[in-house]
Amino acid sequence: MNIYNIIAESCSLVISSCTEDFFVKYSCVSEEEKYRINSIIHQNLPSLFEDSDLFCIHTLKETDLTDGFFISLQTLLAALKKSSDYYAVLGLIQILDESLSNLLQQKIADAQKDDFTVVLNTNRETSGIGLLPRCSCVWERKHRLSHSYNRMDNFLFNMLLMDNSILGVLIDRHFFLSKNLFPDFSTRRSLKIAATPLRSERSFDVIPYSEGKVQYFCIEYKNSDFETENNLIWQKILDACSKKADIIVFPEMLGNPHTEEFISSKIKALPPAEKENVPSMIILPSYWHKKSNIVTILDKYGNVICRQSKQNPFRIEQNGSGYLEGIFASQVVNIFHFEGIGRIAILICKDFLTTKYMEQLMRCFKLTLIIVPSFSTGSYDFRQSFDLCAHDDCNVVWINTCSAFEKGKESNFENIGYVRKRISRNDDEAQMLCKMNVCNGMFSGKCSHDCIYYETISGV
Repeated sequence: MNIYNIIAESCSLVISSCTEDFFVKYSCVSEEEKYRINSIIHQNLPSLFEDSDLFCIHTLKETDLTDGFFISLQTLLAALKKSSDYYAVLGLIQILDESLSNLLQQKIADAQKDDFTVVLNTNRETSGIGLLPRCSCVWERKHRLSHSYNRMDNFLFNMLLMDNSILGVLIDRHFFLSKNLFPDFSTRRSLKIAATPLRSERSFDVIPYSEGKVQYFCIEYKNSDFETENNLIWQKILDACSKKADIIVFPEMLGNPHTEEFISSKIKALPPAEKENVPSMIILPSYWHKKSNIVTILDKYGNVICRQSKQNPFRIEQNGSGYLEGIFASQVVNIFHFEGIGRIAILICKDFLTTKYMEQLMRCFKLTLIIVPSFSTGSYDFRQSFDLCAHDDCNVVWINTCSAFEKGKESNFENIGYVRKRISRNDDEAQMLCKMNVCNGMFSGKCSHDCIYYETISGV
């Protein structure tokens, strides 16, 4: 029997039966009520406790999950449901969350060996709940947003609860990154990020067209020197290697048909010792192809972890008319998990600016780091969204490109990228927003292709 199916059904019961006010009041449950709840649970499931101590939770092993345990658990839940004792149901869920901590850590270790991971429960469709082991994050508060959002997942710390009503039509894929990708993170408790605007030259044309009642635009890449472009990308990666960056981020649109294969083969040709200095995650510049705008994410060994498609089309104006980016949304969102880092997502330009979509992902998956490759004529709207993420203990890396610059919009390009960090309440507030200033040659059209910026995100 699947313990996580039972937990998912129980979570669904509480969410569907209780109002927001229930979670507000439960967050301040009295000691007497805790004693009552734990006494009921102990009477039916003593194996969840250490001896007779009602407040010392036993850490379960696989051998503890016997047929007898499941019969007692389901009998108890049936009785609590019949009496509408939702305080006790939620208390039981919390105890199970704590007691399964070691088994969930083993689930993380197992998931690191897979290409991608499905949820722990098999009844997601009927329960409306998906459960995964929750990776900790060194800059995330334990009671993250419990003062702001009155939700079920405020009370879980070892399981990540994903509510289908929040996720909607999106399709989530989860990647628990191999432990050897960030081998020093557990001791350093920090991530060094490299970000580069790459270049000021464009190697594509924006082509307007009409389809039905709507005007669109597509991207057509010119017959340019792709090898030179890819060599520049490779040089940036080598620079990041020399600075021992953990992640390198490139902008939107500046990829080409050969970038992925070119960079992958370059990494795989390195001697084993040099591969260890390659950034653990490489977010290549996106490539617009067949009505898709796609970012490829490589690991430090040159393997493709996954490809993330842009979901929300950008809108431009030409001669007073609006044109919509002609992309098909795949609805697939990739989430990267790593113990100590938490959960990372790639939101390509307009995906980050689409507040409903961004908050949907951030709150469904409790994101701790959002990476935003961009091709934009300004930074203002992005800066406005940063505070929403900081409010949720989620850091942001945004990188634009000088090739998006248009004459007359010089004031929009004072900075070409930002890192928005959560800091301690005792830290200098100036550390929250790290700015990447444009180089002197940008406005004069003298791109030296030298720009690359480094910033470190640390535990709080």
